[in-house]
Amino acid sequence: MNIETFKVERWMDEYETRCKYNLAETCIDSLTVREIIEMAGLDVAEYMNELADTRLTYSHIGGSPELLDGIAGLYSDVIRPEHIIPMHGAIGANHHVIMALIEPEDNMVSVMPTYQQHYSIPESIGAEVRILELNLGNHFLPDLEKLKELVDENTKMITMNSPNNPSGSLILKETMEEVIAIADSVGAYVLCDEVYRGISEDGSYMYSVADLYERGISVGSMSKSWSMAGVRMGWIVTRDMDLIHRCHERRDYDTISCPVIDDKLTALALANKDKIIERNRAILLKNRQILDDWVNATPGVYYQKPVAGTTALVYYEKDIPSRELCDRLMNETGVLFTPGECFEMEGSVRIGYAFDSQVLKEGLDLFAEFLERI
Repeated sequence: MNIETFKVERWMDEYETRCKYNLAETCIDSLTVREIIEMAGLDVAEYMNELADTRLTYSHIGGSPELLDGIAGLYSDVIRPEHIIPMHGAIGANHHVIMALIEPEDNMVSVMPTYQQHYSIPESIGAEVRILELNLGNHFLPDLEKLKELVDENTKMITMNSPNNPSGSLILKETMEEVIAIADSVGAYVLCDEVYRGISEDGSYMYSVADLYERGISVGSMSKSWSMAGVRMGWIVTRDMDLIHRCHERRDYDTISCPVIDDKLTALALANKDKIIERNRAILLKNRQILDDWVNATPGVYYQKPVAGTTALVYYEKDIPSRELCDRLMNETGVLFTPGECFEMEGSVRIGYAFDSQVLKEGLDLFAEFLERI
């Protein structure tokens, strides 16, 4: 199988451990195991002693009851434990759904920019991928009239990404319902990568495509909004029981189960999700304001202010390719961004702003100085 180089992952692997100011980081400031245990109101030493006695078997192949209840609690009441399949991260969940559904004779629609899995994997299968472009002009939201033109009776799936990576846009419920109506008119699934879902600006519930559509497929994980990328826990959620069966059949070949320790820590965290949300919303809102103030005060940069998620796509007014700019920025200042090229969005950089506030401020200031210098 021939497949395109996964640009963003190759970039991160090359530089992430060598930078001084990691503004390519997309996870909210990572939690420690100690913090998770303390949020649960447990004694750290006692919990770790109990954890030390955990037998490292396959345990619950389909996820423990506590894990499934915790994930179900992130959705509306229509989602039950039997609608959930734990996977190895959102990256495993996205790959699994696409491989379970897409055949070479199919076509599918993918938004762009988005995580490259959504278009490069089906292209490698031989399916036709039709791109629905998101851009500044449409506030990085789907053009519904264009979407109607892209689907036909052979469209198997429409993939969305909300909150969007890299722009931080959010598809409102009314718009998603229109996307669903278009999908339903041709019998298509809607896969929504919702890995940045969970923390709204005003504290309101952030709906999921799985809440709204029988053939809606939500992919989530503990990485971005939940600050636990190290547990590598993700999931597929859908009310389509035929798809659940198909995914379980495939899962026996490529996953079997998720790690028992990851299951335990995830279940513990989700049982105390309100405390994590409170912590992480404070980080997000503070740092989003820092980024917005910087953009407004810095000549030669502009963006669509993110309303959700942890990333922003910032455009710069310099005649230099984004990869070259990011290479130079990293090597001359230690500041790491992700080139817009990784998302087919040249002339821009993706900035992750949900980590340490001081690192964010210092990195942005160094970037402003760099732009003046070049």
